[in-house]
This record gives sequence, structure tokens and C-alpha cells, in this order.
Amino acid sequence: MEPQKLSILIPAYNEAKTIHLILDKIAEVELIGGLTKELVIVNDCSSDGTEKRVVEYIREHPGRDIKLFNQPVNMGKGAALHKGIELATGDLIIVQDADLEYDPHEYNILLKPVLEGFADVVYGSRFMGGNPHRILFFWHSIGNKLLTFISNMFTNLNLTDMETCYKLFRAEIIKKIRFRENRFGFEPEVTSKIARFKGIRIYEVGISYYGRTYEEGKKIGMKDAFRAVWCILKYNIFDRKYLRQ
Repeated sequence: MEPQKLSILIPAYNEAKTIHLILDKIAEVELIGGLTKELVIVNDCSSDGTEKRVVEYIREHPGRDIKLFNQPVNMGKGAALHKGIELATGDLIIVQDADLEYDPHEYNILLKPVLEGFADVVYGSRFMGGNPHRILFFWHSIGNKLLTFISNMFTNLNLTDMETCYKLFRAEIIKKIRFRENRFGFEPEVTSKIARFKGIRIYEVGISYYGRTYEEGKKIGMKDAFRAVWCILKYNIFDRKYLRQ
């Protein structure tokens, strides 16, 4: 059966300054294959008016398929994505950060291998292709590449960007996964578990990256990098259960 709907999961924590801008960008995108869009926003108990801004946006755009779920307490990006995956009703699911680092106009680049029947999962790599990339932190990029290398050692994949936000999944696959990581450990966890599906077809495509500085609101830090290493070891060696009961 051909996919009919793309669910766009947006975890949001204190993104009141940019959430409406990313929603406008998503609205501008015309998806290939006649796909419709469903937006699932999970507000992670923001304290800056993010919830109010989203509620206003939904009221101002009644014709758009936008769902808002408010976490009762701040639980982390991973927990927000767990809830988003649970609530999503689309045939395909993609992750979209609430900031402006990733360009929704590139959804179709990720969708193409799936809609043409080649892929079940597509990662958008910031380290391949000729698209624009903001020049930021040397050690941050080295850390990303090192984490991807370690992950690849255990999953036997040859990804160039395991930590990317842009990950596209067939819903029937991602909904089967048993998730545990509530923060940024979602990326190595989902990669280790998705690689365990027999016959899974994983593709990677080049995307743009308009990164933020920490002054501009970037949240991931060094402790998250160490946690990512632990998650790679944990979910590839010590805890190999990956399917929901």
C-alpha cells in the first residue's frame, strides 16, 4: 500500500522565538507523491510561552493538521519523541527540530528513496552532499563523527551522520521499537535498534545545516556526548531488546 500521510514530529522546549517560523516553512512544502502532512508538536513543559505561541498558531491556521501535546513535566527530547511516535497516525514519520537548523523544504530529498520503493529508513546527513552548511564548532563536528564511527562499529552500518535530526521512518517499523532514552540518547538508541530489523533498508542523503550557537539557543552539550557513547554500548551490547511487548 502506497504511503498517504507524513507525520512530522516536533519536540519543542523553549522555542517560542522560532516555533511559528518553522511551522510556516513546513506549510510551504508541497510533498511529492501526493502525501499529506500531519504535525505532532510535543511541548516539553516549556517556560517561555512556547505552548501559548503554538495554540495561537493553531487558532490562526484552522485548516492545517496540527496536534499539540503538553508534557506534564520537562522530560527531554527523547521522551517527547516517544510520545510523538505514539500519537502519529501517518504512514511515514520524520523528526523536525523546532529551531531553524534544518530546512523542511528538503523533506522530499528524504522521501524519494522511500516512495520509489528502495528504502524503509532514510537519514539526512550534514556531512555529505553539496548543500549549505554553517561553519561552527570544530570539536563539535569531530565529536559527531566520532560518535557515528563508534556506532557504525557496532551496527555494521556505514552512516556519515548518526546524530542527525532528520530521520525518516516507515511508521510500522518505528512504532514497533521499545524506547528507553529520554534525552539526546534517542539518536544512538534508535540507530542501534533500527539496524537490528532483519532486511531493513537504510539510506542516507545529503542535507543542508543552518546550525545555532549556544548563545542562539543550542542545547546539546558535552555530557550528552558522553551519554551517547554509553547508549551505543548499552543498546548494542548490554540491552539488546528492541521490540515493544
